[in-house]
Amino acid sequence: MLRILAARGETLAVAESLTGGLVAAEITSVAGASKVFRGSVTAYATELKRDVLGVDGTLLDERGAVDPEVARQMADGVRKVLGADWGLATTGVAGPDPQDGQPVGTVYVAVAGPDIEVLGPNTEATESELESVSGYADGGAHGKVAALRLNGCRSEIRMESVRSVLTLLLEQLSGERAENGRAQDTEQNGGN
Repeated sequence: MLRILAARGETLAVAESLTGGLVAAEITSVAGASKVFRGSVTAYATELKRDVLGVDGTLLDERGAVDPEVARQMADGVRKVLGADWGLATTGVAGPDPQDGQPVGTVYVAVAGPDIEVLGPNTEATESELESVSGYADGGAHGKVAALRLNGCRSEIRMESVRSVLTLLLEQLSGERAENGRAQDTEQNGGN
């Protein structure tokens, strides 16, 4: 993933809530991460999501911090705040208690980037799966959100959230490369 970003000359930033810095730690555990990783914001408190990352305050008041649109706005916000091409975000309930009316294991991970295809929203998910990926557009900001229903203890939920958000980014980067490759192949074959 970091090699793909480096080859493309693109950068990455992370906004974390329930993972509390674990995504940034995973990224920076790789030698050479500084070539693409701009930094992270650990916005554990709801007001930081609003004041630092620019998440809509009305949205937070009405739905709480554990929401797919909050995740999407966090990813887009950190991208803007830290001047990165790509933004990742995690928000959810790691436990031991429910939060914002959401059960333990409810997690939303998001990626925002410059060239993500926008799809219609769909937020259904099954346990331990990246079942649902939704696209949103807001003033030119693109993003994908995955809804997760995770089982396990607090640390297992947090680590699976890290793996899932990094997988979501890799899927977006790989998907773009595949689309670009098909477009080039079509051009080389006379548009057929």
